[in-house]
Parts: sequence; structure tokens; C-alpha cells
Amino acid sequence: MRVLMLSKACIVGAYQKKLEELARFEDVELSVAVPPYWREKGHRIPLERAHTTGYQLIVEEMALNGHFHLHFYPHLGRLIRRLQPHILHIDEEPYNLATLQALWLGKRAGARCLFFTWQNIPKRYPPPFSWIEGYVLRHADYAIAGNTEALKVLRAKGYQGPARVIPQFGVDPEMYRERGERRGEPFVIGYVGRLVEEKGPHLLLQAMAGLDGEWRLRLLGAGPLRAKLERLAGDLGLAGRVAFDAPIPSAEMPGYLSQLDVLVLPSLTRPHWKEQFGRVLVEAMACGVPAIGSTCGEIPHVIGDAGLLFPEGDVEALRARLAQLMDDSHLRRDLARRGRERVLARYTQARIAAETYEVYRALTEFA
Repeated sequence: MRVLMLSKACIVGAYQKKLEELARFEDVELSVAVPPYWREKGHRIPLERAHTTGYQLIVEEMALNGHFHLHFYPHLGRLIRRLQPHILHIDEEPYNLATLQALWLGKRAGARCLFFTWQNIPKRYPPPFSWIEGYVLRHADYAIAGNTEALKVLRAKGYQGPARVIPQFGVDPEMYRERGERRGEPFVIGYVGRLVEEKGPHLLLQAMAGLDGEWRLRLLGAGPLRAKLERLAGDLGLAGRVAFDAPIPSAEMPGYLSQLDVLVLPSLTRPHWKEQFGRVLVEAMACGVPAIGSTCGEIPHVIGDAGLLFPEGDVEALRARLAQLMDDSHLRRDLARRGRERVLARYTQARIAAETYEVYRALTEFA
């Protein structure tokens, strides 16, 4: 089967491992169209070429680059006519212009079309995005939801076609692997992600303020909350024990995570957002680093019984979970083992690719 995937996310080298895994299936002839870069809040994120074996990576010009809802591919019709795909995999939300464009062109060419969504809050969009979403939900042949609540949102909005919950990307267990338990002091607690209120890094600082023992906190990321977090660390008397680390390339993330004794994701639900997956949890678990997460969004489903949870927004409960892990080396080892096992069973790039392949097979069998 000829598959054309359209994905701006796949400019990230680590994500391309899923594409190599998809291309391993003998009956899949995979082509993936990506932009030369993506513009994110004024920063230009260039295309990486890390895993490009077995499939065709095509760089396509993108119009309105950086506009999440309005970008599109001016020459997509020409590409579809040349490749004549049996399946068009649109790795975009159903309310985006690029999804509408690809679906309309794909249907005209006789392709079976599917889209992807993370949206786990039932938002109502103004025109023209509500019109775009309605058209896509009526005409798509399949939907992949990145989390359990996103599928419920799709159904509530009237999507009646076949659908399945599959995370957008997994991790490479050879890249993200155990490096053994840290034996040094102090105890290192880490946060990796955007420095924004909804991710809850300020709550983590507040929890640290009353935590006994020898510990250090490392926060890796960038965002508008950084200056406020630095002031908060000073006000709480933590400045000498807290390090703010700049974002790093994805290839360096396994080494960074392996310096931690625990990874914390204290996300908070907001009216227009809640945690859609929490990829860093899976990355940490793959490295044998115990994970603590709030009950926000998809976090409990990702962690399962392989990590520790606390009620979102509850600083005292988070502090208690941190103290519990600091004081119990047996629990740390047990969670490290269970976390790695859970990732191998559910969240590897090979596993995600296999589930995606099953969707492709279903589409071709009922064409």
C-alpha cells in the first residue's frame, strides 16, 4: 500500500524513528512530507534528518508557516497526483486548514484519509475553523486520537467513523535506556517542559520549600514564567538548590534524564487546556527514572501503576510523594523497573508504528 503522511511534527529527528518502524512492514511504501522548518513563537525549528531509512522524506514548501491553524502546502495537489497514495495520513488536528486541504485533495485522488487529534477538551471554534472541523469529521475515513479523552471529544462532536487511541509518537528504547541507579548525593529532582503556569513548575518549587533532606532541583525548559520562577525560588530560600537549565536537543535528553532520581510533571487543568499526554514521563520511565505526576488529563493513564500520582494543585501531597521516594530506595528501584516495562509494552516507537499499521490495514481492507 502506498502511504503519504503529512506531518510538521516529523521535522524532529527523534520522532522519525516511528517512520522507520512503519517502513519495516513489507507492504507499506511510505512517503512523508514535512516542511523545511517550523516557526514556533518567533523561533525557527529546522528539519532534522536523524532516522530516514526505508521511506521517502519529502520537503514541501509550507505557506503561513508558524500559524498553527492556517498553514497549508501550496503544492500538495501536485505531490498527491505524483505519488497516488492509497492512504493519506494527515498528522494534524481536524480544525486546521492543512487538514481540510489535504482531505479534499486526497479524496479527489481516491485516497483513504485519516487525521490525528490531541484535543481532550470540548472546545467550540469560531468560523471558519468550526466549518473546517465539521467538514473533516463528516468526510474522514478514520481518526486517531492521542489520548482517551480526545476520542470522547470526537464522539461528542458527532464523528461517527472508525477511530482508535494511539499516541502520536513513542520512544526509542535503545536511545532512552536504563543507566543504573544513581548512588551519589544529593537527591536530584527534575522537571522538563515549558515554563508556563499550566505545567505547574511553581507548584514544584512550593513543594520543595518544606522538603527535608539533601536534594537539588533542576528545571529544564524555557517560557514566560522563568523570571517569576527565579524570583519565587529566591523568596522561598531555595536559590542555591535550584538550577534552571536551557532547552537541549532531543538527542541529549536521555543523558539529562539519567542524571535525575525522579522526574515530576505537576500539570494543572485550565479552561482551555489539560495535559494531553506528557511525553517526558515516558522518556523518563524508559530511562529507569521514577515519575511523579499530577492527576491532570492523560497523566494517570500514561503512568498507570508504574509511578506515583498526586491530586493536581495539591502542594502538600506532592511534597509527601517526593519524601516517600527520597526515603525508600526499594520503591525507587521497583518503580524504575515497572516504568521501563510499561514503556516497552505500550510506548515504544515500534509499538506505536505497529498500531498505526493496523489502522492502515483496516482502511485498505474496507476500501
